[in-house]
Amino acid sequence: MRSSHVLVLTGEDDPHAERVSGLLARRGARVSVFDPGDFPVHAKVDLGYGAGLGTRRILRGDKETIDLDTVTAVWWRRPTPPRPHPEIADPAVAAHTVQECKSLLGDLWEQLPCRQVPARESVFRRSGQKASQLALAAELGFAIPETLISTDAESFLDFHDRHDGRVITKAFHVPLIEGVAGGLTATRLTEPVSPRDLAYADGLRFCPVIVQEMVPKRVELRVTIVGRRIFAAEIHSQASNRSSLDWRYYDTRTTPHRPHRLQEEIADRCLELMDRLGLLYGAVDLIVTPDDRHVFLEVNPNAQWLWVENMTGLPISEALCDLLLEPA
Repeated sequence: MRSSHVLVLTGEDDPHAERVSGLLARRGARVSVFDPGDFPVHAKVDLGYGAGLGTRRILRGDKETIDLDTVTAVWWRRPTPPRPHPEIADPAVAAHTVQECKSLLGDLWEQLPCRQVPARESVFRRSGQKASQLALAAELGFAIPETLISTDAESFLDFHDRHDGRVITKAFHVPLIEGVAGGLTATRLTEPVSPRDLAYADGLRFCPVIVQEMVPKRVELRVTIVGRRIFAAEIHSQASNRSSLDWRYYDTRTTPHRPHRLQEEIADRCLELMDRLGLLYGAVDLIVTPDDRHVFLEVNPNAQWLWVENMTGLPISEALCDLLLEPA
């Protein structure tokens, strides 16, 4: 039986990867950590192919040489993209080399004949698309908020009026804008639409935005799914003004988090959603309304969980270890 060798793809300062890597090592697994952002400056790739000769797939980093054909599972945590070599002065050449490096690594990960969590890159990148998620969730029987995704100001204003102004907006894909004035990072989470926003509705022509009806909340659920195991946590976001619209404005001192027993029908629907998306791991966000409807918001295929585990005792890290060590 081949010994377990888990490749963790992540960047620096990742406490989630550190916790799981430590647990895996204590179970006797070999754990290798690689950040694509180190390639090609601090890491090398050596691939060889030949008819009748098999393949050679080697990563050489500053601290470790990894024979990728010994890897039994790949865990996509939070890798950073390749960066250009500082010796390249021409920006166009630098951009070209980065694209070549990304293309090579993307192809390399797809080749590996082992379990990949949450899925192979091509699958989990596609699974994170919010419009497709909403369409699939509705098909599976979830309640979803009435939603508009548009770059048209008139459509937005009509939607706003139809809901008497009780609407929110959020980013279509990435909720962060890096490198804004002063080199800062701007965060764009769920926001209510204000009268001032209406005056700038024409700005939608520059970029799509998700607009949704404001759904009343009794409690929110973070449903973390690891393989076929479900870990549901209640987030009592309405206990704090800071977290009432979006619990990602964390206020854990005053926002209770508790384990939640998910209704069997909702649990089955979550598992079917994961199957249809091709994911082995993901976190489904739901609203439970005052009249006990479960409203689907989105599924994050690369979601964090440590704060939920720490506040509820749900053994999500151990479940991830189990999944990464299972035979493919």
